[in-house]
Amino acid sequence: MIMQTETPTGIHFEQKVKMTPSEAIVETLVAEGIDHMYGILGSAFMDMLDLLPEAGIDFIPVRHEQNAAHMADGYTRITGKAGVVIGQNGPGISNMVTSVAAAHMAHTPMVVISPSAGTPTIGWDGFQEANQVSIFESITKETVQVPHVSRVADCLRTAFRIAYAEKGPVLFDIPRDLFFGEVEEQILHPHQYRVTKRGIGDPAAIDRAVELLKEAKKPAIISGRGVVDADAIEDVKRIAEHLSAPVATSYMHNDAFPWNHDLAVGPIGYMGAKSAMHSIQDADVLLAIGTRLSVFGTLPAYDIDYFPKNAKIIQVDINHRNIARTHPIECGILGDAKDVSEEVYKRLSVVDADRSVDQQRRVAIQEERETWLKEIEDLAMVDGEPMNPRRALMEISNLISDETIVTSDIGNTSSTSNSYLRFTQPRKHVAALTFGNCGFAYPAALGAKKGNPDAPVIAIVGDGAWGMSLNEVSTAVEQHIPVVACVINNGAWSAEKKNQVDYYNNRFVGADIEGPDFAEVARSMGAAGETVDNPDDLKRAFQEALQSNHPTVLNIHVDGTQLAPPFRKDALKMPVRYLDKYTHLDHRHW
Repeated sequence: MIMQTETPTGIHFEQKVKMTPSEAIVETLVAEGIDHMYGILGSAFMDMLDLLPEAGIDFIPVRHEQNAAHMADGYTRITGKAGVVIGQNGPGISNMVTSVAAAHMAHTPMVVISPSAGTPTIGWDGFQEANQVSIFESITKETVQVPHVSRVADCLRTAFRIAYAEKGPVLFDIPRDLFFGEVEEQILHPHQYRVTKRGIGDPAAIDRAVELLKEAKKPAIISGRGVVDADAIEDVKRIAEHLSAPVATSYMHNDAFPWNHDLAVGPIGYMGAKSAMHSIQDADVLLAIGTRLSVFGTLPAYDIDYFPKNAKIIQVDINHRNIARTHPIECGILGDAKDVSEEVYKRLSVVDADRSVDQQRRVAIQEERETWLKEIEDLAMVDGEPMNPRRALMEISNLISDETIVTSDIGNTSSTSNSYLRFTQPRKHVAALTFGNCGFAYPAALGAKKGNPDAPVIAIVGDGAWGMSLNEVSTAVEQHIPVVACVINNGAWSAEKKNQVDYYNNRFVGADIEGPDFAEVARSMGAAGETVDNPDDLKRAFQEALQSNHPTVLNIHVDGTQLAPPFRKDALKMPVRYLDKYTHLDHRHW
């Protein structure tokens, strides 16, 4: 007799038993703790889809597959659990390219179940056939192909193992005919095939890091997404307090260190905090924990070339590919952010026990913070017609609670939120990050709400990006996901419009948007919607939306002439023209 037990995480067998490939896939998902997935149904995986309700897996049907992976991305960043997406072979899977690429750049574990053309017809350019593996090879950590029907569960386990180990999406590609048939399979527990901890890495590297920090006169810390994922914030706090070191957060990871800590100086990167930039600018030793120190996230901002040129950098990362990838370092530590931080503090507190609190430096850090807060408040209070976009962002930031999750899109006004968003708890800020695609924030907010149903969730979106994601309002209504969309509406693609102001003599091509009344559109889809154009109405409407239990869209009209600095100042040049018909566009003729 074969022993079989059923637990909250699925059915587990003491040996292999007969089942269908679809059953093996679904039971592996259940063993991984997957209770829902995102996508649009398709005939390619209909046999598996039929099992999901009985398995306790909720299928969330989206309106566009790009948004499926954005939802999974938001969910994973809030929970730490890998999201799962699926779609029809060919166009369904190819629609996910942008969002999977975004998750790849964000280091978000994710499994993309990718049905492909059936094995009898591969290579005939049949209906909905595409070489999905080649499409996704450069935007995933791995593409795992099922080579035989007997390998479906094994390959899916491999996909999850790599997704977690390398922190990114993995494509699980399965020919559509391999959902059918019979296999002999044993469903394993995740602890039987994946490791959750990396440890402290090389002890000698830890010793070198401790030596550098002990000798540092002006140490500084950058705390990144890895600190959040590893639950290492308390450990980073202890190191910072011992060193009296300012702690900046990496680009658009504003929740990687609590703002209410007296050593917090805010985020670096585009539209970040000058207090962070000035605080790390003259560091002699820089401890970068859980961050790849991305090129875009460390570029000069506000014309401040702040990233220290002569500092000895200690970089801690779980992925060896990120160590010294963008900046020369003095000490690289390949390990878990929490384990490494614990060990560094333990050793530092012994060998550097005589270090006293640097009260003068702490006062200077506080002064930098207060100066920055006053600057952005003053900027927000400048009048606008109808409303200064910074005022809208400031009012929203002032009204959110410590429990509120905020997702932010890419673009002029969404990126300016980097200046205003301050968090005291981790897993509260979910941003579009360095892939830089519009249309991220709203579906990510829906996924974040699925991950933490008790937390208020808001999305900060520009009107351009909103045009790419507003179709998911109907998903929010259908699935009863009460997220508040704050659409900062300035009637333009304003990040690029600012480039046309600064570099192209106010010649606006494709910059202006004539959109519908987004609040009215939301109401037609069954959501709540309101248009506001002044701070008082915004505050009232925003508070009402947070208190309701219904999807809400706030169409916030702001001044389209008040623009943030150009996005890619590093990559633009003043235009030069040689052909006669274009010479009047040459900047030397303005």
